[in-house]
Order: sequence, then structure tokens, then C-alpha cells
Amino acid sequence: MITDFVFTSQSVTEGHPDRLCDTISDAIVDAFLRQDATSRITAECALSKSVLFLAARFASDAIIDIPEIARSVIKGVGYRSKDFNAAECTVVISQIEQSKTSLHINFTRVEDDEIDRITVSHQTTVFGYACRHTPELMPLPITLANQLARQLSKTRRHADISYLSPDCTTQVGVEFVNDKPSRIDSITLIIGCDNPDSPPAFAQMEEDLLHHVINPVFREAPIKPDTMTRITINPDGPFMRSGPSAHSGMTGRKTDSDTYGSFARHCGSALSGKGPSRIDRVGAYAARYAAKNIVAAGLAEQCEVQLSYSIGFPGPVSVYLTTKGTGIIDDHEIRKRLLKHFDFRLGAIIRDFQLQELTQKHGGCFYQKLPVNGHFGANGLPLPWEKTDQAEQLAE
Repeated sequence: MITDFVFTSQSVTEGHPDRLCDTISDAIVDAFLRQDATSRITAECALSKSVLFLAARFASDAIIDIPEIARSVIKGVGYRSKDFNAAECTVVISQIEQSKTSLHINFTRVEDDEIDRITVSHQTTVFGYACRHTPELMPLPITLANQLARQLSKTRRHADISYLSPDCTTQVGVEFVNDKPSRIDSITLIIGCDNPDSPPAFAQMEEDLLHHVINPVFREAPIKPDTMTRITINPDGPFMRSGPSAHSGMTGRKTDSDTYGSFARHCGSALSGKGPSRIDRVGAYAARYAAKNIVAAGLAEQCEVQLSYSIGFPGPVSVYLTTKGTGIIDDHEIRKRLLKHFDFRLGAIIRDFQLQELTQKHGGCFYQKLPVNGHFGANGLPLPWEKTDQAEQLAE
């Protein structure tokens, strides 16, 4: 087994067309849950140039102005060019209203025996992962790539750097020795320019990004860049066109940066645009919760949890985990403890994480913040699946 290698993960900022589609989709989820916490909603969108296509399937008592929500998100991201902006973007929608089912209930008050009558409506296999690279028990490459993306957005909004576009890409390469992070191999920033008529001088852009983006992120990082770290900024030259006017976007195309940066497995399904009744979203949260608590309990240096669901069943038909040889006890024993203390049934996940109430508890906006801030790890939000409140029980 190779234990010395370099691993890279990438992330994107809030205005990348794929990320923008994720955010719009989750803004629609929030809008439905804001009015009707028992809503079932799936929203997907595609974006190219100045045309946004939105498809929504829902069962809800909420009355939602979907085009207005999309325009509000676009405006909030900060696009203002003549090529793409909130006011002039064409929004095409397809709506399918579905009948209410047994899932159209408030799970806060559901009794335990009722949960067995609530079955999943999609078949999927989801994964959760945790490791000791960072305090939040996430892989280091994606943690740093996401932090750089968030710092770019913060810099664009709050620093006097007018040329930054909302559409930028980051990548971090970490060198591993004996399977542990050892040094920063590379940092790559692809910067879109917001004003093609007035591109910045490269030397000025390099200085700005080092001062406002790279240095603040790595000041608190567990491993710093060294003299051999390759820092690359726009190697193909300035990107004078960016965002939807330059490339298209679609919901669910950034699942690697949504999850573990490809350092661990993840489900191929999108996380964004799906309400709490969708097991392919909330099951991934439950799997992460389980893996994180196993590592937090000191049972392993890393852990991957797999949950497989079939239509018509209330819970997983298969629960598998691996510590990849890092467990202090046998993986079979860890799995036994996991099944004793965790309930992976759909209804239990919705109830225990209070997924129907999160939007209202956070001022009407919760799921919309996840694509940009991150579904896992330290993102500034109190994510229920990031708690380690089961670690003590697992350790006993």
C-alpha cells in the first residue's frame, strides 16, 4: 500500500455557475420550508449565459415565487455585468405539484413506532467519512481549498479589490508521508475578472491575493506553505470572461467539494435542492455524523461509513464501515456499537437532526448557506450532523 503521495482537492466560489445552481436550488428548499415545514421539495436548475432553467417537484401548502427567489440569489452573489445579472436573466420554470403522502408530517412529534411506517422513496448508497487531519475531523486538502474559496468571496465583498469576479476556483495539493499530511505541495487560484475592460496588472493581483487570501487562510492552518510550495495564479493568463456568460452550470456537479474533496467516497447524487424527506441527502449527513463520532471517540484515526437504502424500507438494508486498519478495536465491534447507538431510519434522521425546523430556526435561511459554506466541517453554522455527542457512548 502506497503511503507517500500528493493529494489535491478543489473548491469554487459562490458565483461559479455550478455553485450558483446549488445555492438557488437550496434557496427554493428554504422558501418552501419557511412557509410549510412539512413540505416535500426537490429543485434543480441549469444555467447558461443569461438563461436559467428551474425544475421543481413539490407537495406543500406553501405558495412560492420561484423566479423571484432565483433572481434574489443571483443579485446577492453580486453579478452585475451586462452579460449576466439578476434583472435581465431569463428564468424558465417547470413545476410539478405532487399529492401529499405519509412523509407530509411533522417529524418533531413522531413516535418511535411510527418511524417504521415511513419508508424511503429513493434507492441510494451514501457515505460518511472522518479523519484526524483537522480539528473538525475533515481531510486537509478539501478543508484548505474550501477556506481559500470562502476567503476569496470575503475579500471580494469587503476588501477594495474591485476586479474580482464571483466566479473563482481554488485547489490545494497536500503531500502525505506515512499516510499523514506532511507539507503543502501546491496552491492554485483561478481568478475571474469582473471587469474585462480593465484587467488588473498580474503583479498587483498576485500581491493582493497573497495578502488578502492565501496568508490569512494559512495563518491558522496546521501546516504552512514552505519555500518549495508551488503557488500558481491564473497560469493561462487573465480570465476576462467568467461566470454563466463564459461557462454553464447545473445543480449537483460539485459533489466532490460538497463532501470530502474526493479523498473519500461520496454518493453520486446531489446534496442541494432536496428537502429533508430525500434520503440521498440526509442519509449522507447521518453517515458523516456516525463516522465523525467514531473518530472523535478515539476508536480510529479515520473511518468511512456506508449506508445503503432501498425503496419501501424505513432504514438502511446495509450498514458497512471501515477504519482502513487504523481502529484500536476490530471494525466488527465498532459496527456493533454503531448499530446500538445510532438510528439510521429516514424518519429518525429527520426527527433527531430536526431537519424540518432548521430553516425557521435560522431566520428563514439555512440550507441556502450550505453550498457556499460547506455541508461538512467547520463552516460557521451549527450543523447537527457535525456534533460529537455520541462519542462518549461509542467509547464505552
